[in-house]
Formats: sequence, structure tokens, C-alpha cells
Amino acid sequence: MKIIFLASIALLFVITPVYGGLLSDATGLVNRLDIETDLYSFEVETVSNFDIPDFEFDKDEKKLTLYITSGLENNLGEMIIPQNLLGGNLTFYLNGEEYFPKMNSNEKISFITLNFTGSGDNKLDVFGTTYLSGLSENIDEKPTSEFRESTDYSLELIALAGLVVVVAFIVLMIKKRK
Repeated sequence: MKIIFLASIALLFVITPVYGGLLSDATGLVNRLDIETDLYSFEVETVSNFDIPDFEFDKDEKKLTLYITSGLENNLGEMIIPQNLLGGNLTFYLNGEEYFPKMNSNEKISFITLNFTGSGDNKLDVFGTTYLSGLSENIDEKPTSEFRESTDYSLELIALAGLVVVVAFIVLMIKKRK
């Protein structure tokens, strides 16, 4: 009975990380940037291992500026920008130099994965080619994370290896008792 109890507890710690493959589940800092412009309200959401203490939005330049503070050398984050706020071809500048993050988009959102080095203060400028395009009466909809996809399978492989070890341990304990 003790073995079954211990195996259940071990499986809880092994199987749970398998479902934590998304970056947003593996990091902790969530920032919801509320942008109000021309009587409309938008939310830009970020999930990252860095903080965004301040931001600016310039509707004339179609530019969103994020001021990033990080205590880590390797920075990783996800950002969701509504297409109605900034759309078209997005261009990124990190600390004044052009930056090419991974990006997916549909008619509602742009989903950007940020991966860069540099601890301390950083500045990310996002320029769009369209502003306030495709608006409908239902503008208060919050963006969805349809494009969150995990291409890093390391957590799943670690969890699988842990599961194999736990199963092997249980089998050995059962054979010893016989």
C-alpha cells in the first residue's frame, strides 16, 4: 500500500510538468498593458521572465514602446498585440537596433515570441503599418492566445524520463516482494 501511495505522489510531480510546456506556464511575470487611444481601449498582454515597468504608445508613429527591466542575461517572453491597435507589417527595434522575433498572426492578434540577451534596462519599439483598422462594435474583446505553441519539448522529455524511472522503480519493488 505504501508503494502505491508513494508512486501516486511521484507521478503527481512527474506528470504535472508535461502540461506546463507553454512559456506562459513556465514563467511568471504577466503584464497587461491597457492602451486607450481615440476613445478605444486595447489590452496588450505579455508573459515573460522580465518586467515591463513602463510603456508608451504613439498613435501618430504607430509605435508601441516597452521599457524592459531584467535581472537575467537570457530574456524570454510572449506578447499579444491586437491587430486593431497595431497591425500590418510589424517592425521591431531592440535598444535602437532592428530585431527579428518569431511572430504569428491572424485577423485578430499578433503573437510575438521575444528571445534576447541583455540584463538591466532594455527598450523595445514595435512599429505597425496600420492603426485602428478593422474595428467593429465589439471592440472590448480581449485578445486570445490561439497561437501559443510549444516548440521546446525539453520539459516533456524530462517528464517522460521521470515517468519511466518511477515505473521502473515500482516494477523493481513489486519483483522484490515476490
